[in-house]
Formats: sequence, C-alpha cells, structure tokens
Amino acid sequence: MPRTNFKELLQSGVHFGHLKKKYNPAMAPYVFMEQNGIHIIDLNKTVAMLEEAAAAMKQIAKSGKKILFVATKKQAKSIVSEAAKKLDMPYITERWPGGLLTNFSTIRKSIKKMDGIDKMKTDGTFDTLSKRERLQIDRTREKLEINLGSIVKMNRMPAAIFIIDINKEHIAVKESAKLGIRSFAVTDTNTNPSLVNYPIPGNDDASKAISHIVDVVSKAISEGLSERSEEQDKKALEKQKKAKKIAEEAKK
Repeated sequence: MPRTNFKELLQSGVHFGHLKKKYNPAMAPYVFMEQNGIHIIDLNKTVAMLEEAAAAMKQIAKSGKKILFVATKKQAKSIVSEAAKKLDMPYITERWPGGLLTNFSTIRKSIKKMDGIDKMKTDGTFDTLSKRERLQIDRTREKLEINLGSIVKMNRMPAAIFIIDINKEHIAVKESAKLGIRSFAVTDTNTNPSLVNYPIPGNDDASKAISHIVDVVSKAISEGLSERSEEQDKKALEKQKKAKKIAEEAKK
C-alpha cells in the first residue's frame, strides 16, 4: 500500500485547521500549534492515522464488503462522488436520508419504488398512462434519484462509512455508531474525533486537502479490490484444475 508523506500533506494544506474561536478541545492531541489565530494540525499524527485508516479500509474492500462515502458539503461533493464511482462504492452527496442506516428496510422500499418505475418504462406500462400521471411519476422518480440514486445498488448494510465533516454529517455519525458500523472520517479542529472509530486529523474545508486524503483512501481501497479479484481468480483456476483432474481419473 502506497505511503503518505508529510510533504504531500503540507503542500495540500491538510494542516490548516479552523479559527481558534471554533476550536473543539477534544482535538487537542492533534493540534501542533496556533498561528495567526488559526490552529495548525500535527501532520505527523495525520500521516500515521491516515495510513491506519487506509489499511483498515483496504481490508474491508478485500473482504468484499461495501464502504459508504458521505460528503454533502459543496467543496467535497464532486471529489467524493467521483472517487466512489470509480471504486463502485455507494455514496451520499446530496442529503443524508434520515434513517438510511437505522431504518434501512424502509429506505430499501423507496429504492424498490424506483426500480418499479423503471420497470414500468421498459415493459410499456408507462405509455398507457395519461400525460399528467406520467409527469407525476417522473417527478417522483427524479426526487428519489436525488436522494437515493447513488445507493440504489446497496442491497445490504455497509461494513463501514467514510465521512467528510462529521459536524455537518452528524446524523450519519450517530446512525453508524448506534449500529456499530465502523466509521472513518476527516476530523478538523472544530470536531470531536472520539465520535468516530478512525479519525483522520485534517482540513475538511479545502478541496485540495480533501482531494488528497480521498486519493490516499481510494488507492488503498482499490488495492484491496484488486487483491480480492486476484484471489478469486486463483481459486477459480484451482477449482478448474481439480475438476479436470477428477474428470481425467474418471476416464481411467
């Protein structure tokens, strides 16, 4: 797994925290100093904790389980959605649907409703409806797409959740904690890192900083997926060889 170095984090501005007046004392162990009224994050600790988080996410991906990416703040939305799409992981970048985790069965019903509408359009049922009915259904589908489109393939609960800005995504943090779902998050100086399992001290406001951290995490997950694929191919090959051997022995 590729290592993260201090210089790269520094160049990306990951060390810049919030103004002193927004400081959360729970972040004290990860603050290096104060400069011009702004708290500076200790990047040595960020490197260690980012690598720990990335290694854990790699193993989750290798096991074939899903990691839900969450970032609804403007400067993080596109970064997170693009990364999640490449990894084929579910993501939320519009609005956290209350109860997504704690009431997952109800969310699944909404997803099935989307599937039902799509089926109507392919089997011809949609064409038999009036113009007004079609318009209402299209509006319903669009609304569901905005809220749930990125998780339509999430058939089961995610094994973990990766969050940008735990203050903004506090509901997601609470739901994952309640269900014992492992949480990974970028924790800025205005947050409480004890609320998540794997805090990554860093700037959660600057796009460049967010992009760098997401890139490190994405590479680790990608490695996990690749190793899983290689192992599956190896098992399939061994199975074929075994079947071939049995068949040859049966002919004797």
